[in-house]
Amino acid sequence: MLEIFPGDVYKLRKPHPCGGADWKVDFAGSDIGITCLRCGHHLLLPRPLFEKKVKCLIKRGE
Repeated sequence: MLEIFPGDVYKLRKPHPCGGADWKVDFAGSDIGITCLRCGHHLLLPRPLFEKKVKCLIKRGE
């Protein structure tokens, strides 16, 4: 299980339709709220699905 904190920036395996692949975590719990850094679109994903889609951690939140 990944340690996911608000403010973390992750690269996902498939890019968003806007072309961005980097997402910032807004909140973390049983669901993960993320925002696309390119267009600002917000998504709510179940934690297991988010962990499956993550390619790598880009920046740890503060």
